[in-house]
Amino acid sequence: MDTLTSIILGIVEGITEFIPVSSTGHMILTSKLLGYNDQDPTMKTFEIVIQLGAILAIAIVYWRRILDLLGIKKSQRTHGGLFPAKKLNLLHIIIGIAPALIVAFFARDFIKSLFSASTVIWALVVGGLFMIFAEWFNKSKARITAEEMDDLTYKQVFMIGIYQILSVLWPGFSRSGATISGGMLSGASYKASADFSFLIAIPIMCAAAGYELLDSYKYMTKDTLGMFVIGFIVAFVVAYVVVKIFMKFIQKIRLTHFAIYRFILAAVFWLFIMR
Repeated sequence: MDTLTSIILGIVEGITEFIPVSSTGHMILTSKLLGYNDQDPTMKTFEIVIQLGAILAIAIVYWRRILDLLGIKKSQRTHGGLFPAKKLNLLHIIIGIAPALIVAFFARDFIKSLFSASTVIWALVVGGLFMIFAEWFNKSKARITAEEMDDLTYKQVFMIGIYQILSVLWPGFSRSGATISGGMLSGASYKASADFSFLIAIPIMCAAAGYELLDSYKYMTKDTLGMFVIGFIVAFVVAYVVVKIFMKFIQKIRLTHFAIYRFILAAVFWLFIMR
């Protein structure tokens, strides 16, 4: 791996990790086009490291909210303690991430056995259709009961957690696509769903990446460390910019736009990977 490859993969990770287009599909396709085997242990370790860079970006974007959730820095809307009555709190986060973490822990080997290029292609297509349906369902204002993230109920975040399992069991479905769509189907607005999706990405991705790194840290050698650091920094910077832009223009960037892009990516994926 050279510097240019590290930069390219870092950019791809930063752009795709938190928007509903499937970072898994993009990393496989990009690695293939660059002539790398994405299943190579060193490459897999590199992907985990740059994913951590993207997670750090999200943590910085939501740093005030994180301190608030931990009871370190209380906002004006906090009603006291870690579990206030009328505000998104730590219990919401736990409920939102628990289903996916439990499934991932007990079905890790089974999930890995499902992984293939054709699986990712179908996930891109089906996930895109799922997003279009969620947006259509959410068009009725009468169905929206949570305009902001703080309006989410325990039942809604639990349902988002259940929908998130789709991305755990089906590589390429997209974690953000599943959670944002799940939130909209549960009565949350597009913005509230996206906010919550980004926020719960921090603990669930840290847990997943940390667990995988326990098996693969040995591939971080003095020969590869420089490339890992470059990829980490690039992924961090790009992910930070992408999330800030996405949240700023969220009302103009619809899920249907991402769905159409996923269909195009599936076609490209089929041409370059399957043929």
